[in-house]
Amino acid sequence: MLADSHCHLNYKGLAEDQPAILARARERGVTAMLNISTRENEWDAVIATAEREADVWATIGIHPNEADAHPHIDTAKLVERAAHPRVVGIGESGLDYYYGLSDRDRQQTSFRAHIAACRETRLPLVVHTRDAEADTAAILAEEMGKGAYPGVIHCFTASEDFADKALELGFYISISGIVTFKNAQDLQATARRLPLDRLLVETDAPFLAPVPHRGKRGEPSFVADTARFLAELRGETVEQLTNATAENFHRLFAKTRA
Repeated sequence: MLADSHCHLNYKGLAEDQPAILARARERGVTAMLNISTRENEWDAVIATAEREADVWATIGIHPNEADAHPHIDTAKLVERAAHPRVVGIGESGLDYYYGLSDRDRQQTSFRAHIAACRETRLPLVVHTRDAEADTAAILAEEMGKGAYPGVIHCFTASEDFADKALELGFYISISGIVTFKNAQDLQATARRLPLDRLLVETDAPFLAPVPHRGKRGEPSFVADTARFLAELRGETVEQLTNATAENFHRLFAKTRA
């Protein structure tokens, strides 16, 4: 069992070669893939892939860098589209102050709308955060005070303190191929100490291909390389880590069990 908890199968570079990419993932033991949306005009295609492929599921969401372009996407709209049986999560949403592509207030408003949708649907929140650690942690905690909701910090690269705050809120943490990079010592230190029952692995394909594929187009099959590196880093067998992270995936995204 091996789950890629975050990939973009309908992005350019993967969409054109989707059958072969899925076949390569399955050959390497990938049994589940979560196809993530980042803007409204992707939703239909992302869901269609999940309808067509039994081991692929979908999310509905607006990336923080797209917040300015989607002021009409509110909680009600998210809840409506999340009713589809192949939609198992809300996101990716969050805060991204790195590029400054969307107004920070608009990002925060969108983020809170996604959280409210998670609270209403009981589906997990897929969180993106970049250069916005303090505000992300504050909003997650404040919103948790209004009522519990499940979630995952995707492509984790933040501090150990942020990891601890996320874990205290009941969140899972997903590790991408970045952990295999030579300059990722801080992330590797955090990854060593994450509890196995809260750990996920992902590719964020077509981005962030792990060593030994760094510099290439990422694809879900590469999650096996990240998992192998993580297992060695943590002193676990590959089987232990892959099975545990796949079980965690299906526990968090419980709708995948339906």
